[in-house]
Parts: sequence; C-alpha cells; structure tokens
Amino acid sequence: MNLFSRSSLLRRPEPRTEEPLSAPAAAGTAVLHDPRLAALSGEWMIDPAHSRIGFSVRHAMVTTVRGAFLEYESRLYFDGRDPARSRAEISLATASVDTGVEQRDAHLVGRDFLNAAKYPRISFVSTAVQLVGKDVYRMTGDLTIRGITHPVVLDLTYIGYVTDPFGYERVGFDGTTTINRSDWGLTYNARLAEGGAMVSERLRLQFDIAAIRTPSAG
Repeated sequence: MNLFSRSSLLRRPEPRTEEPLSAPAAAGTAVLHDPRLAALSGEWMIDPAHSRIGFSVRHAMVTTVRGAFLEYESRLYFDGRDPARSRAEISLATASVDTGVEQRDAHLVGRDFLNAAKYPRISFVSTAVQLVGKDVYRMTGDLTIRGITHPVVLDLTYIGYVTDPFGYERVGFDGTTTINRSDWGLTYNARLAEGGAMVSERLRLQFDIAAIRTPSAG
C-alpha cells in the first residue's frame, strides 16, 4: 500500500453536509460506539506541521532525553461506524531523528543504535483497533526497527474534530506506548560509576497526531 508523503500538497475539501462533532457522550457502564463519529469515516494523513512522533528515555538515571522523527509518511483510515475497521500505517525516516543535540543525534543514527545507513525506515502497521472507553481506542500493530518486528499496543485518545478557517477538516489523537528497546536490537549501553545504566531499557513512544482528511479523488 502506497503511503501519503508528508510533502504531499493538500487540496481544500468540498463542502460537507455533516454537522461539526462535539465530544462524544458518556457511554455509561458499556463501551458504546458514538454514531456521530460516522462523519469522520474516510482517509486521513498526518499533518507534520502540527504533529509530533517522538520518544523519551531516561538518561544517566536522573534525566530524560526527548526526541522526535522529523520526516515520515502516513496513511490512516478511520471508520467511525465500525472502529475495528480502522487502520494506520506510518513510515519514519530513521536518519531524521532529532533530540536537539547534533552529536547525540549522530550517535543515535549510527551503528550503536538505529543504524540508519542499513535500516533507513522505521515502520508501524496496525493489525487491530478496539474501542475501550469513552474517546479511547486501543490499536495493536507491528513495529519494525532495525529490521526486527514485534507487536505493540498503542492507546489513543480522541481529542476532537474541527474545520479550520481554510476549510480543511482536522481530527486529533494522542497516543503512547512503552517498549523495551533491547527487543528491537537496541542493546548498546554504558555503565555508570554508581552501577546503573547510562540509557534506560524502557523507551516511551509518543504520538501527538493532527490529521487532515484526504480529499476524494476527482
């Protein structure tokens, strides 16, 4: 499946007849599908100018290093009538990692960590989506880093929907998951004099997503 490039040009969508969505109503004790979300069904792409696909990891036991991938491609489909039919594909340019420190970034893309020369892409492909609470979706998918693929579970919170002043339809989701980096071959580390590890094995992935509806062909 071809991915939409982050550099793709956006076209203003045709006027729609659906009313703007408000926050879904509480479902009580059961997790119920909100029928108003049916208006969101369709293809979407991540807007990189208003999104962040990043990570955080404990460093030297007392500080946290945060970074993000600046270049990526995405293809999203949201089914507001049947969330289980929703799906997502994201492909990151490994060499686009940015932590704000040039020397550290060079180390991350080198052979000790991501090895961008050999593995230029990091990918996530969803395999299942489940509504688990009001505005909360659980997305299971395959995460591939350094050519190694493992399943991960991503909890996504629906933030809201809006039509911006330029006529583009936007939807927001925030997601997070925590992985053990050594499962993907990211085993490099150094020991501190106090006995701890320089870099934590636990890596938190963060998806702050603002997506724009993809105009229909024609």
